[in-house]
Amino acid sequence: MKYIVALDQGTTSSRALLIDENGKLKGIQQKEFKQIYPKQGWVEHDPNEILSTQIQVFEELVSSISPEDIISIGITNQRETTVIWDSETGKPLYNAIVWQDKRTSNICDQMKKDELESYVKENTGLVIDSYFSATKIKWIIDNVEGVKSKIKENKVLFGTIDSWLIYNITSFNNHVTDYTNASRTMIYNIKKLEWDNELLNYLEIPKSILPRVINSSSEFGHFTYKGIKIPINGVAGDQQAALFGQACFEDGMVKNTYGTGCFLLMNTGKNFKLSNNGLISTLACSFDNKPNYALEGSVFIAGAAIQWLRDSLKIINKASDTEKIALSIEKLEDIYVVPAFAGLGAPYWDMYSRGAIFGLTRDTGKEHIIKATLESLAYQTKDIIDVMEKDSGLKLTSLKVDGGACMNNYLMQFQSDLLDSEVNRPEIIETTAMGAGYLAGLKSNIWDKDQIIKNQKIDRSFNSKIGKMEREMMYNGWKKAVNRTFNWIEK
Repeated sequence: MKYIVALDQGTTSSRALLIDENGKLKGIQQKEFKQIYPKQGWVEHDPNEILSTQIQVFEELVSSISPEDIISIGITNQRETTVIWDSETGKPLYNAIVWQDKRTSNICDQMKKDELESYVKENTGLVIDSYFSATKIKWIIDNVEGVKSKIKENKVLFGTIDSWLIYNITSFNNHVTDYTNASRTMIYNIKKLEWDNELLNYLEIPKSILPRVINSSSEFGHFTYKGIKIPINGVAGDQQAALFGQACFEDGMVKNTYGTGCFLLMNTGKNFKLSNNGLISTLACSFDNKPNYALEGSVFIAGAAIQWLRDSLKIINKASDTEKIALSIEKLEDIYVVPAFAGLGAPYWDMYSRGAIFGLTRDTGKEHIIKATLESLAYQTKDIIDVMEKDSGLKLTSLKVDGGACMNNYLMQFQSDLLDSEVNRPEIIETTAMGAGYLAGLKSNIWDKDQIIKNQKIDRSFNSKIGKMEREMMYNGWKKAVNRTFNWIEK
């Protein structure tokens, strides 16, 4: 038996998955790493810890097979997170600034004052927000001692996490990224498929530090392991990888990933479609040397809100406890948790919102807060689907779901109730890693698109059980709660 290895480098853990040549998932290894919060609103990772945990789970995963049986490696990664390193030593010049980090909000404000919003949207598909890589790069260049002098010596490289991993596991030989990750930087022109000179000049980011950009299913280099050269043939940012892993190959197909954040993508094919309602346009996975586009809505805090219940409030022991707790109490009466811990993403894009709980009464208990936090994932998803329907002109009839929280049956039923549409959970929920594996397998000629489609199996479908009036009352309450969090730290 031959295998594909998918490296899934996420926001809170590094994972490695073993996929056999029949497309069956045969093994998973996972290791969490430290979240670093130097100041309020700042979120960092240690790039070396990311690298070491990713290599560790790879070695644990393949310990029982021969390296010669690994056909290829696919990589998928947390997007937007920014690393800048010394090209000669490979040493990071600063911690990775994570996509959730808000320190560059003032740079974004200045870009808006300088009337760059329409240019950014029309050429990168994005909105101006600290979420994306561009302002993080600028912050490191401007604030970290020694970076500017090293740039003059041509010793500095920038990369999203995929580039950081590839550079290291190819022994400093390959500084490269794919279209999907490049499209999340806010300095990549997704119409021309090139780094955008106007934005680079405005932000004073030298082109010399940027990686080469290629198709998601391409030759990214080789990882030499125990003397065996294993090709890296697939790379995609996590959400585009999940869209591919769910076989959303046709225009209008939609998936939602319930991970640290919630990310809902609609394939729009070869059409670059701009949103009028707060969504972003992005590059989807491509393997035919032609760009493929998607509309995306990004919720910053989803599964991370459940982690907050566990790690900060300490009112649950593990994330899976939330299903039983939610089912144990009656329907909530006007209690809403808005988890805007990192501001609000689509469709609001308010960097200054902050988390809040509304509707507390004397008899509100921790179970109510847990249930309301869980329900916030579904409410935020509905926010995005409503505007996605407006932008696309399509009415959603079914939603493909994946990510860890989709295993919560209460959440999936509540999501179906809220949307009044079918929610389909696949047998293999590891669609992000499977997407990276499929991309690697396509380049390695062991699968084709038809085989990937055949590999899709539904574990369970959920259908709405409530009426229109109840649905509208619940959602109207949510909208009121969200509106009250706007611009909180500015007021």
